[in-house]
Amino acid sequence: MIRATLIALSILLPLPANAETRVPNSQAEIGLGFAPVVKKAAPAVVNIYAKIITAGHSSPMFNDPFFQDFFRGFGSPQPRVQNSLGSGVILSDDGYVVSNYHVVGMASEIRVVTTDRREFTAQVVLGDEESDIAILRLDNARDLPNLALRDSDRIEVGELVLAIGNPFGVGQTVSSGIVSGLARSGTATGNARGYFIQTDAPINPGNSGGALIDVNGDLIGINTSILSRSGGSNGIGFAIPANLVAEFLRQARQGNTSFTRPWAGMAGQPMTADIAESLGLTIPEGVVISDLHPQSPLAKAGFAVGDVITEVDGQLVNSPSEMKFRMSVAGIGGTARMTRLRQGERSELQVALTEAPDDPPAQETTMGERTVLPGLTVARLNPAVIARLGLPLSASGVVVLDPGPYGARAGVQPGDVLGAINGEEIESSADVERALTETGRWVRMDLQRRGQWVSLRFRL
Repeated sequence: MIRATLIALSILLPLPANAETRVPNSQAEIGLGFAPVVKKAAPAVVNIYAKIITAGHSSPMFNDPFFQDFFRGFGSPQPRVQNSLGSGVILSDDGYVVSNYHVVGMASEIRVVTTDRREFTAQVVLGDEESDIAILRLDNARDLPNLALRDSDRIEVGELVLAIGNPFGVGQTVSSGIVSGLARSGTATGNARGYFIQTDAPINPGNSGGALIDVNGDLIGINTSILSRSGGSNGIGFAIPANLVAEFLRQARQGNTSFTRPWAGMAGQPMTADIAESLGLTIPEGVVISDLHPQSPLAKAGFAVGDVITEVDGQLVNSPSEMKFRMSVAGIGGTARMTRLRQGERSELQVALTEAPDDPPAQETTMGERTVLPGLTVARLNPAVIARLGLPLSASGVVVLDPGPYGARAGVQPGDVLGAINGEEIESSADVERALTETGRWVRMDLQRRGQWVSLRFRL
């Protein structure tokens, strides 16, 4: 699978009343093809050149799978400069641009070039690795061409679309196709959290962050990835829907530096034919709630384990990632209308859209020089920390946020839940600090990692 991205927008607007999707009705229109649409949209699609500095080692042995474990922790890393090429879409005349996080998220220097060869420096004002979206702000920009954002919930399979970007760095290129699928979840990324528009418009490396537009020239998505065995386009590309980009732009204009999404506080699974039969349903639909945190807004609204959620704000949901997408689009501060199916009866419940609460306080603590693992940072588990680290809802106790240089060398990883140190049960950050101060020549740490108990033993 190779990343490749698409576009964004400026403000979320419905399709204009006088806009229509139709076939050409004259020889003149057939001769023009997509030229008028491209002429309108292309100036708002930009090329992005990003410089990323990474830590590397001068010896090739550090890159060898056999030798790297022997040399781990030895030698000073040497900075390496990597260049990233991608595309972006201008969302507003004052210089807001959308691209992919994997293109610019870790960049130390970003240069944006428009179709009329103007160059701007840019900074990432809001980025989110999980959604693979980054909002840039161009320096000293004004009166820029930009694309209108179409309501991506109105897109239908079979619509003609155009992908505009800079594949392989050859310059701005336009390719055409159709929308070949909607609500694709977990297909295009390894974390199974994606929610995408699928298109067969050819998309290649360098298209990432570029625009996917309809035949009216409105932005419907950001090209972000492809499925490929060869590295080139095989006709299965994915775009992030424009409605999610709209929420990113709104938060960026508000001054957010990180994307804030509503917390569901639930674990769920897609409905299968077997589960549907066990629940007495004729059609497998919705998401089955398998776990609820006591502080979950869904629990407070009246949901319980075993309930089925079939719609969010009138839109069908059939996977947890679709639910997450719908809640993210709705944004923090309001409510979402969710349809509950319980014992064959449907009802609508209003669910508050809030952040995961930092309750009880996380009390982040970094171990000092008097401990055997200085730099180790831990926190008490609460909903905010659980959501941040993607831990099970039932997780409790103390978790590692950052192992620090010595902890990492000992095998400690972020997300490890500490059970005991040298046989002493860990219930608070103070317990960790005391156990790592009052120790002998050996340290034993019992911890949970991805649901499995692990024991680490090392000598000081």
